[in-house]
Amino acid sequence: MKNILLIGGSYGIGLALAKELLYANNVFIASRTSENLSGLKVNHIVFDAANDTLDVTKLPENIDGFVYLPGSINLRPFKGIKPETFAEDLQVNFINMVKVLQTILPQLSASKQASILLFSSVAVQTGMPFHTSVAAAKGAVEGFAKALAAEYAPKFRVNVIAPSLTNTPLADKFLNNESKQEKSSERHPLKRFGEAEDIAQMAAFLLSDKSSWISGLVYTFS
Repeated sequence: MKNILLIGGSYGIGLALAKELLYANNVFIASRTSENLSGLKVNHIVFDAANDTLDVTKLPENIDGFVYLPGSINLRPFKGIKPETFAEDLQVNFINMVKVLQTILPQLSASKQASILLFSSVAVQTGMPFHTSVAAAKGAVEGFAKALAAEYAPKFRVNVIAPSLTNTPLADKFLNNESKQEKSSERHPLKRFGEAEDIAQMAAFLLSDKSSWISGLVYTFS
């Protein structure tokens, strides 16, 4: 069985992914709370990516899969965004992820071939109004992932999923009534917004041996 570490996997896409993985893998979830994990056969580590250093003594010697899930959605006109907001988004989406990855490099290196999965946004490749801050932060994630995939190949595989609006707690304010849901659905070619399970199934595939010849790619859900 593979050892898979999810950072921030106690709700939304992370929770859906944990449910996809737990029957065939040893799943470790490092998050601030274990809420929603009751009854699931996962190993929980109390961890705040913004403030803590991950305790590697609570992890196995090898990590075969790593997923970083914390993110932010700050949508507002560019003229009203302070530089501090850009810095905050970069910290949450990128810098904190880099710190965790550097902490667990020995465990990832001990795997036969580790799969690293990061999250971006459709806004990086598709220009959208009011997305300058989040698109900048997630753009850093995409560039980093491609460079890391090249640097550590073939030992690591590194891929990115870039969802459009998905029905998770993070996006609740954009989908919290029927009118908003209808408008969101109409903006998509498939006439519906995403569900956490849609993204989790793709994530589980990219962590599996079925994707062993895939690295350095960004998969966009639009």
